[in-house]
Amino acid sequence: MLVQNQNLSASISDNLASLLEADIIFGRLRPMQRLTEEELVERHGVSRSPVREAIRMLAQDGLIVREPRKGIWVSPLSVRDFDELSLCRIELEGLAAEQAALADAPEEKAKFNDLFKRLEQAQKDGDAHAFFLTDVEGSMLTYRTADNKTLIRLLESLDKQALRYRFHAYSQRQGILDLTLDDTRRIYDAIIEGDGVAAKQLTREIISKIWKTTRDTVRESFEDAAS
Repeated sequence: MLVQNQNLSASISDNLASLLEADIIFGRLRPMQRLTEEELVERHGVSRSPVREAIRMLAQDGLIVREPRKGIWVSPLSVRDFDELSLCRIELEGLAAEQAALADAPEEKAKFNDLFKRLEQAQKDGDAHAFFLTDVEGSMLTYRTADNKTLIRLLESLDKQALRYRFHAYSQRQGILDLTLDDTRRIYDAIIEGDGVAAKQLTREIISKIWKTTRDTVRESFEDAAS
């Protein structure tokens, strides 16, 4: 997830899908931007077969739309989609934080302290990109610590689309970084201390806050621009 280099190695289709996924999440490929197999073949220096497979994987993840005789384009972003994702994330992320807090995993929980230091530095630097990547690491660490395979599978099915909205929120407003930093410290502390009730409630609250704070920017950035 979120490949940071441009090195295509062993599994070409998997690596190409990861590169395109990162381009979509970080907005380098914009919502509704048209794509062609020929363009991707030329840009990445690969054959048509891995391009088709990468497109298939991204379509399955909801990042790309492909329709016969209509073409291929990056999936749109919308307030309705953001609302639906946020409602699901409030429940599932809250449950993951609760189970992470209740888990007997001291080594995993200790990693939250280092992650918070990195979040703090990114916030101080005003580096939304670094803050976002570290925050995503925190989510992944929470899922691993919760150690619930079914829950992880459900969250992963949401994450690809949800990450697009999360990065958009962090890159649009410095205040979101400040808000997220303070609340994330409290969530990490609750997980480390084994307080499942607090971890769940705080996680639900932060997702709800970000949802309500950035909902209008999603409309202005994507729906108004498309109209």
